[in-house]
Amino acid sequence: MQSAETVLGVLSERGSKGLPLNELYRQLFNPQLYLLAYGRIYANKGAMTPGATAETVDGMSLGKIGRIIDAVRHERYRFSPARRVWIPKHNGKLRPLGLPTWSDKLLGEVIRLLLEAYYEPQFSGCSHGFRPGRGCHTALSEVADTWTGTTWFVEGDVADCFGSLDHDIMVEILADKIHDNRFLRLMRAMLKAGYLEQWTWNATLSGAPQGGGATRGRTVVSGCTKGGSMLSMV
Repeated sequence: MQSAETVLGVLSERGSKGLPLNELYRQLFNPQLYLLAYGRIYANKGAMTPGATAETVDGMSLGKIGRIIDAVRHERYRFSPARRVWIPKHNGKLRPLGLPTWSDKLLGEVIRLLLEAYYEPQFSGCSHGFRPGRGCHTALSEVADTWTGTTWFVEGDVADCFGSLDHDIMVEILADKIHDNRFLRLMRAMLKAGYLEQWTWNATLSGAPQGGGATRGRTVVSGCTKGGSMLSMV
């Protein structure tokens, strides 16, 4: 069995060469990736916050990883709806936050690791949002060092970005390079899992819940490609 680092390194190399992925789904059977994902998210504040069920990181075990892998292997894994809560924004308004179950968080982080490894080499150098080693500070450094002749900037914000993402377009973008129907079906199932608000299930006809690890990866994949001329801080 390959180590998580080896798997991610191979994906990164294929991504840098623009080669498609034909068997990405089978990488979800590798327990080493789940251990790496666990190490990335177990200390997060939300790890002890339940989603639609009482499950949290407190019940984590190798047996649970095995059960998730077995369900994924036989295409029996079902994402639970995210529990929706509302949190205040800096402008006094509220924004929705989706709280997945722990198993969904763990599998979502594995998916994010795979997508990030493959797509990161293909992203535009002008994009700084939700990327390893990048953020607001690197974007500001680029402005200071590169955009020296610019006299004015236009600030834009995509209203309801996460809630307005078109599921079909997102899957089509993935399908352009990921030629693996099982993986694409899993992505669509994740997007269509719905959410619980006041313990009432609601369909997600578009968008992705903020709060899951894979959400960031899907959003960045949808919005960042090489050749762009905008400075992006998603």
